[in-house]
Amino acid sequence: MPASTPTTPVGWNSGQKSATNLCLGSAPDSWGVWFPADEHQVSYGRFLDELVAAGYEWFELGPYGYLPTDPRRLAEEVGSRGLKVSGGTVFGALHRPGSWPGTLASIRKVAELTAAAGAHHLVLIPPLYRAEKTGAFTEPPQLTGPQWASLAARANELGKILLNDYDIRLCLHPHADSHIMTQPEIERFLDGTDSGWVWLCLDTGHVAYGGGDAIDLIRRFAERIGYVHIKQMDPAVLGQVRAEGLSFGEAVRRRVCVEPPAGVPDPAAVVAELAGLDAPLFVIVEQDLYPCDPGVPLPIAIRTRQYLNGCGLGVPGGEQRR
Repeated sequence: MPASTPTTPVGWNSGQKSATNLCLGSAPDSWGVWFPADEHQVSYGRFLDELVAAGYEWFELGPYGYLPTDPRRLAEEVGSRGLKVSGGTVFGALHRPGSWPGTLASIRKVAELTAAAGAHHLVLIPPLYRAEKTGAFTEPPQLTGPQWASLAARANELGKILLNDYDIRLCLHPHADSHIMTQPEIERFLDGTDSGWVWLCLDTGHVAYGGGDAIDLIRRFAERIGYVHIKQMDPAVLGQVRAEGLSFGEAVRRRVCVEPPAGVPDPAAVVAELAGLDAPLFVIVEQDLYPCDPGVPLPIAIRTRQYLNGCGLGVPGGEQRR
């Protein structure tokens, strides 16, 4: 089993009130990007330019194919703007044994690009059992016992492959309308996988969407948290989700994702809890906005960064240092 010491990102926060183990970034999601290509999404050039304008240095790659997949071209686009990549993102159906060869091949492509960009984290999102645009069910919402066994075994195998072949840590991302959404499902996944190969991408908003408690997860599974998405959900819309059986896509269209400090969980409390961990962590802002007017994301991104700076996460207008 490999050592589970986290890979330390270059560029730590400095300055008063700084949470020195946390590194702030953002993601295409916060610009309304869900797909490699979609008429409702801004161009990747605009996303990168506005990321810089909003004051971010680190970012997650988002859906494979949205940004250039040629490593040299990606490096040019990122480097010319003074940006750095925190990790990659991929969907993977580990609970379907027959899909494993194709799933692994797809994940390897994303891992290669992520490693070429200098990042050491791959965020794996389970496939949704409801279509993002229509809300139609594509699978039963609960896994069977054999499917859980396949999920855990393949996650361990994939984590070993990623760490050994690419120096990348596998971080499983609980997600609304997926088979790993509720806190019992998150805990079952963590209990069934190897801490040396598999970590948790703690998405605070999706945990809240599934009725879980992010603070409790941080306290009880601190050693398994390898990466963080910080996100808040509107309790009123969450109530509509449960009362009306809404899909996640419809919930997002009703603006279930809100900017801090609105929504749950309390982002300041999350940052304070994460700051007490003995591990370096990327904390990536994600506010699902798809679809949205192109002028909406940038002002929100600026206000979000400023708010999180006030919580001790990130340095406003200054150089980050190790």
